Amino acid sequence: MNSGSTQLRIWCVGLAVTGLAVVISYFWIDRPVANFVHAQIADKSIFIWMQRFPEALPCFSAVILVWAGVWVLLGRALSRCQSVLLLCALSYVTSAAVNNQLKFAFGRMWPETWVNNNPSLIHDGAYGFAPFHGGPGFASFPSGHATAICSVMAALWLCLPRWRAVYAVCVAAVVIGLLGADYHFVSDILAGAFVGWSAGWTTVTIWRGRNHAALSQ
Repeated sequence: MNSGSTQLRIWCVGLAVTGLAVVISYFWIDRPVANFVHAQIADKSIFIWMQRFPEALPCFSAVILVWAGVWVLLGRALSRCQSVLLLCALSYVTSAAVNNQLKFAFGRMWPETWVNNNPSLIHDGAYGFAPFHGGPGFASFPSGHATAICSVMAALWLCLPRWRAVYAVCVAAVVIGLLGADYHFVSDILAGAFVGWSAGWTTVTIWRGRNHAALSQ
């Protein structure tokens, strides 16, 4: 079996495991966790701050993409560090595009009511999916924040493995923040993490296939 087939098989196994975990979470974990957080955590300030790091990634990615484009147009080769930054930006942009389409396709309602009196578990007892409904009130699944942080951390995890403990802490902080603020269900985060990791993994794999020397360990 060649390397490509092996990686595809690993991804398919990951998809199957994530899908099973999402189903289990949907039926037995999501509602108890959301209700517990709502009832037991009155001050969610620290959790809101913990999950805000991914909100800087759109600006970061735009700056990196423009900068890398200008750099290459000047006829200069990207260094290893520059290549890694570019991969982080590409991974984020890819994951965000995929995530937005998945949000529209699944149309899941949120744990709590955030915008335009949207239906939610806590406010209305509304729980489930409204596929292709559209609108910000039906965009809980997958979690965009989980997707974003995992897309960038996955690229760094593969390119700069020395700092993997730091990447794990960053992901954990965002996940805890999302749950503690009651912004997402557990299954939203699981799905978002898989989308983000998939984007990071495939982005780095494609790049390494064409630029092996630039990212050789």
